[in-house]
Amino acid sequence: MIFEIDDVSKKLGVSEQYVRRLISTKKLSATRDGKKWKISKKNLENFLESTEFIINPNDQKNKQEKKPKIIALSFFSGAMGLDLGMEQAGIKPVLTSEIDKYARATILKNNPDIGLIGDIWKYSTDQIREYAGIGNKKIDVIFGGPPCQAFSTAGRRKGFADERGSVFLRYIDIIGKLKPKYAVLENVRGLQTTKAALEETNGIPVKGGALFYALTKLQKFGYSVSFNLYNAANFGAPQKRDRFVIIAKLGKNKVDYLTPTNSDNPDDELPTWKTLGDAINDIQNTTMHYVEIPKSRKEWFKKIPEGGNWKSLTIEDQKKAMGNKFKMGGGKTGFFRRLAFNKPSPTLVTVPTMPATDLVHPKELRPLSVEEYARVQGFPDNWIFCGNISEKYKQIGNAVPISLAKAIGETIINDMDGKHTNSYVNFKYSRYKNTSEKDFPSLFKKNFEKAKNKENIQLSLHF
Repeated sequence: MIFEIDDVSKKLGVSEQYVRRLISTKKLSATRDGKKWKISKKNLENFLESTEFIINPNDQKNKQEKKPKIIALSFFSGAMGLDLGMEQAGIKPVLTSEIDKYARATILKNNPDIGLIGDIWKYSTDQIREYAGIGNKKIDVIFGGPPCQAFSTAGRRKGFADERGSVFLRYIDIIGKLKPKYAVLENVRGLQTTKAALEETNGIPVKGGALFYALTKLQKFGYSVSFNLYNAANFGAPQKRDRFVIIAKLGKNKVDYLTPTNSDNPDDELPTWKTLGDAINDIQNTTMHYVEIPKSRKEWFKKIPEGGNWKSLTIEDQKKAMGNKFKMGGGKTGFFRRLAFNKPSPTLVTVPTMPATDLVHPKELRPLSVEEYARVQGFPDNWIFCGNISEKYKQIGNAVPISLAKAIGETIINDMDGKHTNSYVNFKYSRYKNTSEKDFPSLFKKNFEKAKNKENIQLSLHF
């Protein structure tokens, strides 16, 4: 079978110009026939086998004949970190949703029978049920971590700049329409301070407006809401990573906060935080895949010991290594940072060699490998990540630490069973203050008053 450029572009899901580039760089073998390029089926197969190119998988309906007892749907699934943790607690999703082709390939590579959809704006709630294969069954749990960048802060009375463009809004809308017993919204710490211009604030952008919107909508849908900012290290992850977690439950009773398993405070009488060494010591003599440290910075890392950073250099070398950044404010602790085996890892980012957030191996002259990244996040060793090495780092770095996700799932399971297992009433979940739903109303009112005074208008806010 012989293909032409337009055929190949459709099969690969790329532009014709991209296919021509593959041919010109000899990554894809083709022969010239007059003014047209011809690509054999064999050459196309060889290209796909010899590269990490991913064809975006098609959406698919759930293929499992027997559905789990607890019906759960996953949105913004990524490499399935949140899903794996929830499954370890006993909540296995029948449907995933993801638009990134590499993450979609990862999902199906590890779960070939699971339901998969893409852009959630394109599916009605009936179609979501259809792809989940659940008919009219009651949905127990919906979970996901929607981005909220689309909130407008452009000016008064403009509300959301592009309401349809915000999957954050759509996710909350889906919860309201599907009415699961429990809904989980996971996000970064910044959600608590993300500005949004709302009808309730007369179109004035107010810090915390995005969260206020989410809470108001969930309460209108009949949910009671609890939330907090959680450091994953307190739940068994070998990583200090703060994640904001909302758990909504239909009815008047809130779900408990997550139950910690580890602590850096001896007074809590819990096991200490797990370390990077706990996660990766046993794989140090195995094959690793990683990106290289840029040559311009490699020599400096030779002078930096385990657990050190740019401050480990002499003053003269600090100025040379840091350049103009030497005069920047702040601790700049991520610059030229080597990790330590005896401490938790800092937050894994999507690129381990970014100058301000270096994640370099404690001993070796390289960043943490993909395999080490996966261990720190808690993925099983047999979990397959699709795409090139950069895409693998991205998928793992964006994931929710699996032990934190498990804690979320266990909290929901305990609530289902009528158990209240969290006896750590005053536990410090993160290093930040005022991070729960108990603190938010007064903080938001203060933010509103500041914004209102700046706009010089008279307006009252009612919760």
